[in-house]
Amino acid sequence: MPTITIDDRPVEVPPGATVLDAARRLGIDIPTLCHLEGYQPSTSCQVCVVKLLDNGRVVPSCGTPVTDGMRVASETAEVHRLRRTALELLLSDHVGDCVAPCVFACPAHMDVPQMLREIGDEDLRHAIATIKEDIALPAILGRVCPKPCEKGCRRQGAGGTVEVCDLKRFVADRDLASREPYVPSCPPDSGRRVAVIGAGPTGLAAAFHLRRAGHAVTVFEAQEQPGGRLRHEFSEDALPRKTLEAEVGVIFRLGIELRAGTHVGRHERFDALTAQFDAVLVACGAVDKAEVQHWGLAVSGRGIEVRAGTYETNVKGVFAAGNAVRGKALVVRSVADGKEAAGAISQYLAGKPIAPVQRPFSSRMGKIQAGEMPELLAGAADLPRRDGASYAADAISAHEAAGQAHRCLACGCVAHGNCRLERYAAQYGADPSRYQDGRRAFVLVNRGGSVQYEPGKCINCELCIRIAAESSEALGLTFVGRGFDVRVGVPFQGTMDQALGPLAAKCIAACPTGALYLSPVRELVPLQNLTVPQR
Repeated sequence: MPTITIDDRPVEVPPGATVLDAARRLGIDIPTLCHLEGYQPSTSCQVCVVKLLDNGRVVPSCGTPVTDGMRVASETAEVHRLRRTALELLLSDHVGDCVAPCVFACPAHMDVPQMLREIGDEDLRHAIATIKEDIALPAILGRVCPKPCEKGCRRQGAGGTVEVCDLKRFVADRDLASREPYVPSCPPDSGRRVAVIGAGPTGLAAAFHLRRAGHAVTVFEAQEQPGGRLRHEFSEDALPRKTLEAEVGVIFRLGIELRAGTHVGRHERFDALTAQFDAVLVACGAVDKAEVQHWGLAVSGRGIEVRAGTYETNVKGVFAAGNAVRGKALVVRSVADGKEAAGAISQYLAGKPIAPVQRPFSSRMGKIQAGEMPELLAGAADLPRRDGASYAADAISAHEAAGQAHRCLACGCVAHGNCRLERYAAQYGADPSRYQDGRRAFVLVNRGGSVQYEPGKCINCELCIRIAAESSEALGLTFVGRGFDVRVGVPFQGTMDQALGPLAAKCIAACPTGALYLSPVRELVPLQNLTVPQR
């Protein structure tokens, strides 16, 4: 059997194997988009390139047979640069948002589209679980947040934005009013103990996420009741104390210890906390600079100095977040700080390097072009905003809330998190805008069907065409057009459902870019009941 060396690591492979096969035997993850095991390689995406050291050629690993003694470079700066360029060229023609604009606009980066889909299905239990992945205080924020998420909503110029914040409040209020408010499960205890100084929005959010990570958490609060600035910055009308008490109570039901009426520095020494706990988070709001300097913490003009993106102070194991660092910030920013600081602390407690918080990778459609809004609106409910009408749990039904949620244009990609183009673009640091010069128009094919197709995301990998050709029951797919205008189409003016037939799920699973997917609408014609036109 031939032997090949990849990055100075030899491996023996059977005759007929490719360089990609050999790399996988070594556990080397060469990115692939147009390749699928069992199918003839098309070598069209050029993302899997490697360099042959004996002749200096750059070749696609999926379509290059192994020869005995071959020497290959895969994980080098040069090869990574070539792969990044291939990804950037594919992204230059990509029409779609990996992450919806509303998610980026939300300081906590809540998965707004997922929440809206669940409200649209009247599945409020899953909706509150989605919300609490990122936001520990949704009923409170639903009342006091200035709604930055809605400023990012693309529907702003077409009947007004989706009322995201009020819908979040509706779900949270319904949950609090239920017999069993949602209390997320926590993993087994990590054996680590964290002290949180301050039970305001930052401290409460941090305690919530730290406990969800399995850590034992003790919150030290100088006042007799938790809530911090939430108790004095907002009137009873703006934030009813009943709502505040109920939502804060749910957080402590996770098993978090509260030591109220305990002022750190007066009733409890700061150095005693650092000695007793594995990590300490200072989240007590705007700080007395002289006091925290006495604790050994460096300060800046606004508050405690921290390393950007990690919330680490100059003292090992001590972190700071919220207004203790910023001096003054929106409540939603404080809640986001608490989540992010908890993530940093969990990395520290696991002995891992703390990765600075950064925005996730996302391809961006950018500004909607003339003629695209009707296409986007075609998939959304044609309903007006409630605009000032109450979203109180007893003032709007789940069905009415579902209608408002269906106003969403579904800007985010349904394949987000499972898209190979997105994954490898993030891994290789691809810049989606490097080669962009305009873009194709957004189009959605087969909107009313079970299988939907976005040509703007398609890289013409041909996998769906080959898979669909295996079925005698499916109409099949083909390439239509020439040159840069080539696209996947259905012969005989058929639908995507008819084209893919019983192999639809296999085609969708093989699609590397999320161009093919099942409709999120539940009530559709079953695929097996479709009639396929005669060829």
